[in-house]
Amino acid sequence: MDLVPALDEPLKKVLGPATAKVMAEHLGLHTVGDLLHHYPRRYEERGQLTHLADLPMDEHVTVVARVADARLHTFASTRAPRGKGQRLEVTITDGSGRLQLVFFGNGVHKPLKELLPGTSAMFSGKVSLFNRRLQLAHPAYELLRGDSEETVETWAGALIPIYPATAKLESWKIGKAVQTVLPSAQEAVDPLPPALREGRGLLPLPEALMKIHRPHTKADVAAARDRLKWDEAFVLQVALARRRHADAQLPAVPRRPRPDGLLAAFDDRLPFTLTEGQRKVSREIFDDLAAEHPMHRLLQGEVGSGKTMVALRAMLAVVDAGGQAAMLAPTEVLAQQHHRSIVEMMGELAQGGMLGGAEHATKVVLLTGSMSAAARRQALLDLATGEAGIVIGTHALIEDKVQFHDLGLVVVDEQHRFGVEQRDALRGKGKQPPHLLVMTATPIPRTVAMTVFGDLETSVLDQLPAGRSPIASHVVPAADKPHFLARTWERVREEASNGHQAYVVCPRIGDEESDPKSATRKPSPEDEAEKRPPLAVLDVADELAKGPLQGLRVEVLHGRMHPDDKDAVMRRFAAGETDVLVATTVIEVGVNVPNATVMVIMDADRFGVSQLHQLRGRVGRGSAPGLCLLVTEMPEASPARQRLNAVAATLDGFELSRIDLEQRREGDVLGQAQSGARTSLKVLAVIEDEEIIAQARDEAAKVVTADPELTSLPGLRTALDALLDEEREQYLEKG
Repeated sequence: MDLVPALDEPLKKVLGPATAKVMAEHLGLHTVGDLLHHYPRRYEERGQLTHLADLPMDEHVTVVARVADARLHTFASTRAPRGKGQRLEVTITDGSGRLQLVFFGNGVHKPLKELLPGTSAMFSGKVSLFNRRLQLAHPAYELLRGDSEETVETWAGALIPIYPATAKLESWKIGKAVQTVLPSAQEAVDPLPPALREGRGLLPLPEALMKIHRPHTKADVAAARDRLKWDEAFVLQVALARRRHADAQLPAVPRRPRPDGLLAAFDDRLPFTLTEGQRKVSREIFDDLAAEHPMHRLLQGEVGSGKTMVALRAMLAVVDAGGQAAMLAPTEVLAQQHHRSIVEMMGELAQGGMLGGAEHATKVVLLTGSMSAAARRQALLDLATGEAGIVIGTHALIEDKVQFHDLGLVVVDEQHRFGVEQRDALRGKGKQPPHLLVMTATPIPRTVAMTVFGDLETSVLDQLPAGRSPIASHVVPAADKPHFLARTWERVREEASNGHQAYVVCPRIGDEESDPKSATRKPSPEDEAEKRPPLAVLDVADELAKGPLQGLRVEVLHGRMHPDDKDAVMRRFAAGETDVLVATTVIEVGVNVPNATVMVIMDADRFGVSQLHQLRGRVGRGSAPGLCLLVTEMPEASPARQRLNAVAATLDGFELSRIDLEQRREGDVLGQAQSGARTSLKVLAVIEDEEIIAQARDEAAKVVTADPELTSLPGLRTALDALLDEEREQYLEKG
């Protein structure tokens, strides 16, 4: 009897080095266990063809069908011997639709013998268009014969699993490899506690693995997926619950504001009242700051909801209590802007140690990489002595030379822009772990917050302060209605003539260095025919300045510019010395110019939903209403157009983030650095499976409270180790 390979057995020992190499390089599968967790994407019933109308262009597909017709054509060819070439055209059908397969040259001999009318097979290839008909050229195929015992057992009456595949490895070859290792599923150690599994009526893990790969009915698939979704949700939530538990054991200095201190003096000088949302979130933060273990809170709020005000009040409370606060911003432009606006809001309260400073004043310093040596030395001294209560900076704050007198609070703005090590390096500068407040203006659906930021308590600001103007959004279909694009530039001129300013956003920069292809590529006939507008900052700025916006002051801003040049451009724009700023998404986060009232986004379909919402939030920040125009060449029925229509229809970022998530793979939303979370989500969909994630979070909290080291659950420990090594678990939530 053959020995069943262990789950950690390398695939090269079981499948041979050639197949194992392709699986490792193209699918990231290395062990028997990896292959067992490579689940089918969907299932075909024998003789059922994927709906032909739904076949995606330029994608690799697998279809199951019957041959209706096969014809061999001979044609003149200079390449073929004797000047004649051969082409085999095979038509396959599922009884409701047809698809053509083509084979050329020497490739016709085998299919000519095998693909006879009435034969059933699985076909795999890339969908292309020829003479306005969909076709597969030289598809790989596997005959579905009913004569051998193995084929009958594998295919007859069963659902055929279709695996995520590549051109190098067709679905049925993966299926055969899975068949080889499937007996090892019996060795799978169950990570779910027995009481949880039985209480929820879930299949044992070995049975779930057998049924996901070799189901007999659709009910088998549903039961297996339900079980495997629980595994993914529960193991991830246990990792986060352990992180929460470990953080709760850390000591922290409680920071309580004085009733007559800096915070009270600041509140007294505010020219407006805080919104109810700002007051509620502030109470949550102040309760956390008063505790004896570190705060870990995520503050998410709509663009312009007043997060900076909430963060500043938290920083002032910590300064009141004798500590220091650091705010980490992702760019110099944003750090400088935060510094300017905070000093402005605090007035004489920001002039600690200076003539004219108020009684409770502190010093607010800026620390960035491009400061002069003298200014930098002074800032470092102010931090080390405690003279400066608040510091705002970029990653320059993290360097070894930066020492704090008593760091009590770290505020991270736009968390997704920072790496794990950067944030932890700053947190390590406190005598005891400082409190942490993470802010984002990208609304995150509740389930993503539970999945990715599962160890952070979440506060939401969904109320805009009084005085924010409404933003009207419209889709401009440049291909269908070119006069709409002409009207777009007229609107920009009208706003400029009323003393306002405009942004024009493009998806790329357009210089040779950043995009060599774009510099040499000639416009296609389609581009010429459509008079497609240039889509790069440098091209668009040039064309607008010479054409529809001639006479207006047009400047460019993009990521490849020197920091000093970027800052100079932003200062001129903020001062009203520029009418139109043509930019990449460098203006997406934090740029605040209340006089900018209109934004035109070129090729808007190339941006994600949340990104469009972020960009749009740059206008309507003053008393005049905002206007956002989404320019696209996409046809009306396309998914891209529907996405833009959704953005134009609502200003609710949380609603848009759900739409965004439904239309993209979870991995994209969870972010590149969430490697543990990303690779683990194979069957769990964070929007559809909201209930499972919420229940798994509760169950995980109970398990970890009762047994933090999981000593009584060795299967769960093994699954955690497979999901993330020590380091990844430690940093899971930090993006």
